[in-house]
Parts: sequence; structure tokens; C-alpha cells
Amino acid sequence: MPELPEVEVVRRGLAGHVAGRTVADAEIRGHRVARRHVAGPQDLADRLRGRVITGAHRRGKYLWLALGDQDAVPDEALIVHLGMSGQMLVAGPGVPEPKHTHARLSFTDGGDELRFVDQRTFGGFALADLVDGVPTTIAHIALDPFDPAYDRAAVIADIRRRRSGIKRVLLNQSVVSGIGNIYADEALWRAGIHGERLASRLTGPAIGRVLDHARDVMSDALEQGGTSFDALYVNVNGASGYFDRSLSAYGQEGRPCPRCGTTMRREQFMNRSSTSCPRCQVRPRRIPG
Repeated sequence: MPELPEVEVVRRGLAGHVAGRTVADAEIRGHRVARRHVAGPQDLADRLRGRVITGAHRRGKYLWLALGDQDAVPDEALIVHLGMSGQMLVAGPGVPEPKHTHARLSFTDGGDELRFVDQRTFGGFALADLVDGVPTTIAHIALDPFDPAYDRAAVIADIRRRRSGIKRVLLNQSVVSGIGNIYADEALWRAGIHGERLASRLTGPAIGRVLDHARDVMSDALEQGGTSFDALYVNVNGASGYFDRSLSAYGQEGRPCPRCGTTMRREQFMNRSSTSCPRCQVRPRRIPG
């Protein structure tokens, strides 16, 4: 699943192409793309026609288009789940559709269309009510480090109360959102902390360093268009990010640590993996259960 920088790149692209435009027609092809919309794809398409997209928004890894009517406050959101391979692409009406195009929105101004392409079909659309500008179905997601209302001190205090490995806590989107496996590995490497260290045994300043490194590394990735390991993650014009060339930890197993030269080590973590430096990030003797 794309992490915060990749989703933010898509959000910015959408904001520049669809904000303020009125949906003329919507095609939702097949049930998988609308499986999170209980009433089905036809109902979803019908409810999108005539709506004004007032803006593109994000919280953590979650992306949505705010929907309203002319001169009205937006009251609904089209949540876009990118999944593992979902792409929101902008293209002229006459441009041939890519394979695996599952949805298409056209607009009353006759300009570029918005297309949802998903090779693996893990992504899709869903509608939700907006309350205070946030879809009700994702209101439980914590603020991310880029949100103006993000409370760094409160997040540090919350993390210090948790008796889980620090990496597991970083991935908990109800604690702090937007950080996934890639940027957790990078932040922990920058902080010199092993991901299995108990969060409750870390000092406040140490947790603060990890959070600050997470923000910094995601900011660096955002400047480079995100991290792309294949052709599946792209922004709205089809271009890939290239932060994967700057990764220091994630996916670097077998290579020398950029800081001390020790061979980087890959370990199993949940249903994924973690990569760390055995020297810079000392593994704790007791691993939290």
C-alpha cells in the first residue's frame, strides 16, 4: 500500500486537475472497484453524477475527493483506496484507456477525464459522509506529522504508554498515521534504534527523534515524487517517483550500512520484513510478544 508521500503526490495532482469541476458522467465497471460501497457500482455511479469535486484531501495514507453541490458546503466524500497497485490518472477523452481501467469520470467542461486503473484490483471507491471535513469512516485515523493540528508531545506520551515494539507502534495508524514499512525502517535507521525495542522503554527524546526522522524522510521522499519499485505506483500523469534510489535501510539487506559499513540485515516482521544495521541498531535481547 502506498505510504504518505506517495498518496500526497497523487493528492496534489488531483487537486490541480479536478477541484471545482462537475462530474458529467461516471462509469464504475464491476463490483470489485465498488465492493466497499454496499449499494453497488451502479448506485455509486448515479450518486457521483452532477456532484462538484470541491477538493482533494488526505489524512495519513487515506485519500478522498470532497463532493458538494454548486455553492454548497461539501457533505460527502469519494474515498479512493489505492491498494497495492491503484492509479488515479488524468487523460484527454480521446486518449485510449489503459488495460485494467475500472472507473472513469468525465466532466461538464469537456476537459480531461479521471480514470482509476488497478492491475491487482485491491483498490476501489467508497462514499462516506463528511463531518468537520473528514469522512466518517476514517475519523478514527490519527493525524499525520504534516497536519497543522498534529500534537507531537501528545503522540510521544501515547507511544511511551505502549508495551509493543516501536516499529509496530509506528505502523499503528490510530497512534500516528502515514508511516508504513518503508519509512518506519528509514526513520529507525536514522535514529539508530532497532524496531523491536519496546516503546515503553524508550525515552521521550528518543521517541521524538524517531518521529522527527519519520517526518524528515517522508518529506525527502515527497520532494522526489515518492518511492516507486515498479511501474504500478505513479502520479496522475503516469510518472514514477525515484526516492527508492535514496533509501538507506528498507530493501538494503546484504549491502553495507551507509553509516558504519556493517552488512545490513533483513528480519521477518509480522507478515512483512524489517531491514536494519546490526551495529547501529542493536537488537534487544527480549523481543516483545
